[in-house]
Amino acid sequence: MLKKLIVATLYTALSLGAIPATALDIEAAMALREGSMQKLGFHTEPKEVSALAFTDLDGNEETLAEYQGQYVLLNFWATWCAPCRKEMPALDALSAEFGERGLTVLPIATGHNPIPALKSFFEKAEIKTLPLRVDAKGAMAREMGVLGLPVSILISPEGKEIARMTGDAEWFSPSAQALMTYVIDAP
Repeated sequence: MLKKLIVATLYTALSLGAIPATALDIEAAMALREGSMQKLGFHTEPKEVSALAFTDLDGNEETLAEYQGQYVLLNFWATWCAPCRKEMPALDALSAEFGERGLTVLPIATGHNPIPALKSFFEKAEIKTLPLRVDAKGAMAREMGVLGLPVSILISPEGKEIARMTGDAEWFSPSAQALMTYVIDAP
């Protein structure tokens, strides 16, 4: 009876995120950061993410909760942001390389971004694997403490923020690939 109670308690704690299912060695992850990836800061304690909805181009709502069970690299960006535009092809390459391994790269255009401008940019930049998602009023970005663009947030399969970067990065560099491989394959 006691064993069943302990197992049930642990299962509940895991499902609620009180005990992370994966224990990421932050020091090991940080040692893999080189170049622009040095701006990626890992949190010692996971942080809550927004429960606010964002939309696809047809207005269908989604939330980050729908992505639980996989790592998510959430990227807040805008069509008018030059550094955002610069890093988008690398994010697309990262998505193509790691999408089937458990990483979803999720760019969300925040603030004023006309739909035709979003579509045109993706077409001209030859973005093939990334979804187009929108936070039109910037509410989700504000709730998540986004003060400038771009901001990239790494979210654990448990739905918690585990790392954050402000500014653009070389997301398909050898350092970025080594880091994503380490995070996805962490015990």
